[in-house]
Amino acid sequence: MTQVTVASAPKERFLSLEMALILVGIALLVLAPFYFYPVFLMKVLCFGLFACAFNLLLGYTGILSFGHAAFFGGAAYFTAHAVKEWGFSPELGILVGVAGATVLGLIIGFFAIRRQGIYSTMITLALAQMFAFFCLQASFTHGEDGIQGIPRGHLFGFIDLEQPLNMYFFVLAVFLIGIFIIWRIINSPFGMILKSVRENEPRAISLGYSVARYKLAAFVMSAALTGLAGGLKAIVFQFATLTDVSWQMSGEVVLMTLLGGIGTLVGPIFGAALVAALENYLATSEFPVTVITGVIFMVCVLVFRRGIIGELYASRLGKKLEGKPEN
Repeated sequence: MTQVTVASAPKERFLSLEMALILVGIALLVLAPFYFYPVFLMKVLCFGLFACAFNLLLGYTGILSFGHAAFFGGAAYFTAHAVKEWGFSPELGILVGVAGATVLGLIIGFFAIRRQGIYSTMITLALAQMFAFFCLQASFTHGEDGIQGIPRGHLFGFIDLEQPLNMYFFVLAVFLIGIFIIWRIINSPFGMILKSVRENEPRAISLGYSVARYKLAAFVMSAALTGLAGGLKAIVFQFATLTDVSWQMSGEVVLMTLLGGIGTLVGPIFGAALVAALENYLATSEFPVTVITGVIFMVCVLVFRRGIIGELYASRLGKKLEGKPEN
């Protein structure tokens, strides 16, 4: 009995410390708009949720998708059209975007999970490019002009989202809900099965699990949460364009996840914040943003093989906080 108590003490301290860090992070996000530009913070939150949704598929299921821009941009288009043309409220418009992204995820995932490795990845890229071509030709997307001037409207009919602070706290609330859903998924029995599929798929099959169904479910969940980020982004920036469905957007979310740390909950958020900050603060400088981002990515790949947050977890400090013995 004494040994159990002693062994569980470091874990309990780690959980209490982790909870304290989460509460501090939420407090900082609540105070942030009073000290930083709210639109930049909202961009970080939208892309942070996007990266976390992508990480649910790559980091916890082991499926690399180069087509997640289809879900992100598709949801942005669906939300934009529903709000501007159909007169939907912002929350209903975002739900339309999530529903559209879920359907796209079901279609693309149905074909992608039938192959493994690079073949599965190329299927996602090919189908996403087909969808991007559809968005270029469809009348409701307005081609290269995109859908512009999307009204933010009133949340639940009485909260004016044209006010920056109102809009920020709405985005923050959706972000926290999305992160909680992801956390709940990866810490559930379903999430444990996804991790087993990632680590050893043949063994998961031998244990009787229908791996194809779990993969497809993970794909659809990731697409739906990506759609949540895409619909939110359309309301924040009040436009949806072909950039949102381009293959460059898919590459950008891969970059964010790799920089922060695959298979960590906080890592993709940190990576999204880093990339967004570089794009924001170097946009007016003489240095090309893509070159700086590429250099940072190469440094992280060479020095931080697990990503910045992933290396922190694997360091002596991370093991000490988690109560694991040092090597």
